[in-house]
Amino acid sequence: MKITVISDTHSWLDDTALKYLDDADEIWHAGDIGSIEVYDQLNDFTGKLRAVNGNIDGHDIIQVAPEYQAFNIDDNSILITHIAANPPKYNREVRKLIFKFKPNILVCGHSHILKVINDKWSNLLFINPGACGRHGFHKVRTLIVFEIINGKPQKMNVIELGQRGKIL
Repeated sequence: MKITVISDTHSWLDDTALKYLDDADEIWHAGDIGSIEVYDQLNDFTGKLRAVNGNIDGHDIIQVAPEYQAFNIDDNSILITHIAANPPKYNREVRKLIFKFKPNILVCGHSHILKVINDKWSNLLFINPGACGRHGFHKVRTLIVFEIINGKPQKMNVIELGQRGKIL
């Protein structure tokens, strides 16, 4: 299963990102989608969009994207939320969700800082794909692609989409 992980689109997707979305079996969006048009565009790729709302998202996004998603794929327990803080010092709500769902993969956004680490405290893989939108303080737009093969996340790659202010 091919997964594309994105966050912080802030109402904008460019053609550079689209080819990585088109190849995915699932798209995971970790919040700050920005507009229902971007949500619909993402959902049209695979029909298997798993998205959460973020702090900039309005009522239209909140109606279709919950605050968090917890689900299982091939013996992996996955938790997606927008704001988690940095491992192992997660915010109170995320600590409760980790305790409740015991994820082995935690996906979040918000910081616009790309980070993938094994969090030994929570025994999980922490994934923040950075930001692929044009708004924010990040310099390079990023997303992450990986596969779940034989029940394990593998072939993880960071994709740089170009400078925040430039469209390729």
